[in-house]
Amino acid sequence: MAQYIKPLPQITAETREFWEGCKRHELLIQRCKDCGVYRHYPRLMCPKCGSWNVEWVKVGGRGKVYTWTVAVQPFHPGFFEDVPYAVVIVELEEGVRMVSNIVDCAPEEIYIGMPVEVVFDDVTEEVTLPRFRTA
Repeated sequence: MAQYIKPLPQITAETREFWEGCKRHELLIQRCKDCGVYRHYPRLMCPKCGSWNVEWVKVGGRGKVYTWTVAVQPFHPGFFEDVPYAVVIVELEEGVRMVSNIVDCAPEEIYIGMPVEVVFDDVTEEVTLPRFRTA
């Protein structure tokens, strides 16, 4: 595996299940056990009902582009060869939104509502990033 020079996520107690799921190429999202609302980013308490009862649920990884922007300047040396690249917010079928990238798609081809599906990028032995491709 080539050396990965971009920033990596900080894995915390609240996010560990998410990142372990990604390593297995499974997209896990938190769901409140009391009101049933999905939530992402992972956190201890439900933003809808205030419950601390949470479960991790494997989701399908399908969604649509909610919005995006194109980075034309590398703000970190690790992204120097990637510009221009798109940063997207994907709205999953379960209703939560995730910040990610689209792979194998030029920034000028992206549009709001574009159907996408998750793919997994094993960037290090410890970290696998969820990215998206056109569906």
